[in-house]
Amino acid sequence: MVKIAFFDAKDYDINSFNEENKKYGYEITYFKNKLSSETAPLAKDHDVVCIFVNDLVDKETLKILQEGNVRIVALRCAGYNNIDLDNLPGKIKVVRVPDYSPYAVAEHTVGLLLSLNRRIYKAYQRAKKYNFSLDGLLGYDIHGKTVGVIGTGRIGKAFINIMNGFGTNVIAYDIYPDEESTKTLNFKYVSLDELFKSSDIISLHCPLTKETNHIINKESMLKMKDGVVILNTSRGKLINTKDLIKMMEKGKISGLGLDVYEEEEKYFLNDMSNSYIRDEELSILLSMPNVVITSHQAFFTKEALDGIVSTTFSNIKDVMEKGGSVNEIKK
Repeated sequence: MVKIAFFDAKDYDINSFNEENKKYGYEITYFKNKLSSETAPLAKDHDVVCIFVNDLVDKETLKILQEGNVRIVALRCAGYNNIDLDNLPGKIKVVRVPDYSPYAVAEHTVGLLLSLNRRIYKAYQRAKKYNFSLDGLLGYDIHGKTVGVIGTGRIGKAFINIMNGFGTNVIAYDIYPDEESTKTLNFKYVSLDELFKSSDIISLHCPLTKETNHIINKESMLKMKDGVVILNTSRGKLINTKDLIKMMEKGKISGLGLDVYEEEEKYFLNDMSNSYIRDEELSILLSMPNVVITSHQAFFTKEALDGIVSTTFSNIKDVMEKGGSVNEIKK
């Protein structure tokens, strides 16, 4: 019997995974706790730990997992920046879900953009109070604007495709450019500096690596147009929050749409409404009128969740029965 220790479990996770597990018959123990060196002993004598974006699998955690006979770390997400691959023991395999629904994240990004541009939340709150004035709600046509996309994987390409429908001029940057896609999706690759200088809207769709950590910082923002809109539905640490707030306060950025945050681990995906714990910088951003923040929900569609569940189980089955998976992450 394959035993799975499932960390950071939410009700929707439990319901979805239990339904799919009818096909597999695995023994799953759900923990509300996030995985860390403190909670890793809970996984003792389980074959698999199943984790999400804010679980921390550092050197000490990996050591405890190895001592507890864990064989697989199964990510139920695409990113794996929370795993210390440099210290990954040879007996533990790591698998992820690289593809679930790129449309889910891309569409949510567009939702953030439209909400910012057309002041939809502000208008909705006014209408609830029977205030139907248009003062302060002026937006602009997205049509004809230059959109800079950093990262042209499946999500980045899906976002580019949507932006084409708006009639925008799309430019992109990627350390591994896919030149063939420029023909089918009608965009062009430029240098990062050129993207910063030319874009009216900048959207982040790249993974978090040593190279992309704080790719948006004081220096890069100073290169941007005054009034630029920044969107991030990828990873929080792509943006230096302290630098961002300073640029926001100076009026450099006209709109900010975030589904992720640099220090989100304690807050996002959790109900903190009755807690006195607050993050100062997050609170500043939430107080700004030209900011829309959602809680790492861009992936959260039925189609995406179904894809995550089925691929996670498939990954576990392949490793347990075949010794490996096409979605395995190497050192």
